[in-house]
Amino acid sequence: MSAKVFFTRTITPEKVLELYRLTGKELSGNVAIKLHSGEVGNQNFLRPEFWKPTIEAVGGTVVECNTAYDGERNTTDKHWKTLSAHGWSHWFKVDLLDAEGPDMELPIPDGKVIQKDFVGKNLAKYDSMLVLSHFKGHPMGGYGGALKQLSIGVASSYGKAYIHGAGEVEKIWTADHDRFLEAMADAAKAVHEYFGGSTVYINVMKNMSVDCDCCAVAEDPCMKDIGILASQDPIAIDQACLDLVYAATDDPGQKHLLERIESRNGGHSIEAAAALGFGSRQFEVVQV
Repeated sequence: MSAKVFFTRTITPEKVLELYRLTGKELSGNVAIKLHSGEVGNQNFLRPEFWKPTIEAVGGTVVECNTAYDGERNTTDKHWKTLSAHGWSHWFKVDLLDAEGPDMELPIPDGKVIQKDFVGKNLAKYDSMLVLSHFKGHPMGGYGGALKQLSIGVASSYGKAYIHGAGEVEKIWTADHDRFLEAMADAAKAVHEYFGGSTVYINVMKNMSVDCDCCAVAEDPCMKDIGILASQDPIAIDQACLDLVYAATDDPGQKHLLERIESRNGGHSIEAAAALGFGSRQFEVVQV
């Protein structure tokens, strides 16, 4: 049976909550809400006010992990200051999953490149996860969506280096590129399966720059806003977003974003994830 991806072209905080409810999955227990806190200086990340109705309705805890590159989120102390400066800790309960070690290891016995994923140990406190992703380009992955949030996003600082290096942290920026994308798919599977189906994914196609929210100096958005998508399938929702970008042939910024995605072979992370079998590239779009 193909996955369902709910889609609306109306981008409002209230529509995010509406689409979450349409997925039919009520997240229970202690809910982790994974989103991107935004690098200091970045102008494109989605602010707390945008996510507020959904986070309050779900009643979960915003979770993040430290980065593996220099900036204002690569240490626990600096990341907490950024979470405060950007308003996250003002509006919501926040948990920096890898604020203290040791990391938690998730096994990936059938991983193509890596057989374990290193995540913040506080992940063990949660029973379910809502993944709120800002869909946009990315300097290395080509694009960022649900799969990136599950893999790089949930990984600890060490885990991020491990994925980027395709299992060799010392090769964080020099590993074979396709193996990095495949390691990202492996890590995404580890987190998705850790929650045993108690996950919902929301991608917002707004402020779509070629750069990630992790960039302190990022290009302004190049494409017009497209909409909001929601699904229980992280592979289907990312594929649906890529399809919408390819369909936007009348958008003058489409070529620029596609150059970023295609030059980094971004679609390969979806292909690798589908080959691992924790979701599908076949889906039904339900327009709202």
